[in-house]
Amino acid sequence: MSIGHGGATSPAADRGRLQSLAPIVVFDTLGPAVAYFALRSAGLSTVAALILSGVLPAFGIALTVIRRRRLDSIGTLVLIGIVVGTALGLASNSAHLVLIDGVVPTAVFGVVCLGSLWSRRPLIFRFALEFMGADTAKGRDFGDRWRYPGFRHAFRVTTVVWGLAFLVEAAAQVLIIETSSTGTAKATSQLMPLGVAAVVIAWNVSYAKRGQRKGELAAAAARARGDTRPSMPS
Repeated sequence: MSIGHGGATSPAADRGRLQSLAPIVVFDTLGPAVAYFALRSAGLSTVAALILSGVLPAFGIALTVIRRRRLDSIGTLVLIGIVVGTALGLASNSAHLVLIDGVVPTAVFGVVCLGSLWSRRPLIFRFALEFMGADTAKGRDFGDRWRYPGFRHAFRVTTVVWGLAFLVEAAAQVLIIETSSTGTAKATSQLMPLGVAAVVIAWNVSYAKRGQRKGELAAAAARARGDTRPSMPS
């Protein structure tokens, strides 16, 4: 992020953030919600409107695949949820099942996050490395930091927070589906992920900055003592 004088962000940085948020708003949050209510107003059944509104997230994933020339694990999980939800809706004609199925990817992601704590690298670390590019200079430098205990601890904590956040979100969505109208459940299912992600990302940025300051102090102290770099854990 570029910071201008007086702490104001640069216009280029603002445009970059807006450009990255626009696809999420159009394809994953507001777009599907608007499409659902528009289709219902046009006279389509609840199930048909739910199924057709799921086309937008699938289209967004397709555009990402075309741009990046690969399908990541999150996109795969979302696509599976869309396909299964569509099949359930067509087979059962139940809006309730379609909505409940839409919660499954969120819950699965939360469980996978927590389960990855027992693997060699927690899931959020893997995502961060994949985003940077493991073969880039930045990615290699990032991956090399895994040798430091404080760095490993930070990513394990981050993975726990993301995993719990997704599980809480999934539970809240199920509660809303069971206790409210289909329209309300559909709207909240599209908007809640954005709110949860915003809160966790804000925490993540703050936590990362604190961790970076601690890491820099620890590195300076290690250099002053003449310590050698710790070995990379297996």
